Amino acid sequence: MFAESKKNRIEPAIGQTNRIVENTKIKGDFISEADIRIDGELEGSITAKGKVVIGRAGKVSGQIDCMNADIEGKFEGDLKVENVLSLKSTALIEGDVIVGKLAVEPGATFNASCSMKGASLKSVKEENAGKEQQKANEKSA
Repeated sequence: MFAESKKNRIEPAIGQTNRIVENTKIKGDFISEADIRIDGELEGSITAKGKVVIGRAGKVSGQIDCMNADIEGKFEGDLKVENVLSLKSTALIEGDVIVGKLAVEPGATFNASCSMKGASLKSVKEENAGKEQQKANEKSA
């Protein structure tokens, strides 16, 4: 009875990696529960619950939303990384970036507007606290 329910259950894609190899070009949206490695070219969006790796020969133009990312190749567009974005020395990034943490090796090219989620949340809280303090001061005056 219990063995059958385990058979029909879909297991998460832990330890599996999707690959787009060199000399492969894809246009469209890519959604995955697993990690993704791109050594070819992709024009479109990537949504991944795992790690996105853009290899040295990889090129991505569009949007990426993922947990972690390692970039050695080229990326142009909007990049949102929940945890750590690691830029290797051969990386070329252009666009808008939102990260939890950022690691950049010497030699990487980073031409992007970047905001860190922790810092942006802190500044919003400080701004709201400042507004509340100002209102309190106006009421007491």
